[in-house]
Amino acid sequence: MNLILSIAQIVLVLILAPSVSWWIKKIKALSQNRIGPTILQVYADLGKLFQKGMVISDQASWIFRAMPYILFSSALMAASLVPLFFKSSLLGFSGDLILFVYFLALGRFFLTLAALDTGTTFGGMGSSREMALSSLAEPALLLSFFALAYRAGTLSIEGIVLHFSLEAPFPILFFTSMAFGSMLIVTFVESGRIPVDNPATHLELTMIHEAMILEYSGRCLALIEWAHQIKQFLFLSLLVNIFSPWGLADSTMGIHLLFSFLFFLSKIFGLAFVIGWVEIHTAKLRLFRVPDLLAIAFVFAVISLLGQLMIGR
Repeated sequence: MNLILSIAQIVLVLILAPSVSWWIKKIKALSQNRIGPTILQVYADLGKLFQKGMVISDQASWIFRAMPYILFSSALMAASLVPLFFKSSLLGFSGDLILFVYFLALGRFFLTLAALDTGTTFGGMGSSREMALSSLAEPALLLSFFALAYRAGTLSIEGIVLHFSLEAPFPILFFTSMAFGSMLIVTFVESGRIPVDNPATHLELTMIHEAMILEYSGRCLALIEWAHQIKQFLFLSLLVNIFSPWGLADSTMGIHLLFSFLFFLSKIFGLAFVIGWVEIHTAKLRLFRVPDLLAIAFVFAVISLLGQLMIGR
């Protein structure tokens, strides 16, 4: 039964990831007195891309063709390490927290290589920007994870979530608030959202993620967009399950699973509302100011880790 629920969580990620992007778009549209897209639109867009043909440059190598599948697979493998509404994940083990970061780094590595593969100016520009930001975001993410792992006494994502689910709300907020701030900033970077990047524009001066995928079309583009939505969903899931872990199901009873699933959905879409609210009320930063934002995330992570080391578990 645990195996079935763990597989169901991965299926849930595949299904719900596009809906979170739709929810953020809907919030932004309502703030501008527009109706915005329906929830079926994001799924229709993916389906339409899967049905379209692909245009591939003659200069492209196997890296360009294989990258969408590697990127999607790495995002799916990362999803198999994160518990959503049930206490366990499919491939969770002690130390999977570091593997989670490596899976995301693997997808990013091939994404930047593929952007350079065709030799376009936009691809090179987007790759250099992506690697520069990731070199600042990954240390902040890892230090935040280590602070949480020291507090929980384990490097397992499952163990961290279960540990915090047994603690009272005040100690969690007091000891991990800096780690939450750091991971929230990294979430904006990894999701490519304002104030770091704007997924709705193709302006040369502001593109990061979009610049790397301009050469893609058809099902390859669909896999890239779906993988990006999955990564955004995973970061939001980590934030709500680590810093608000209550309601996680620890039994296979139907009523417990239903309550846990609905409570998880409310937390995910509530945090997505916060992401949309920030985009509405914040202007995109200039590119050379983004490292300053990531420096703040790094400082938050260092303070959180040092606080754990000085105060102790």
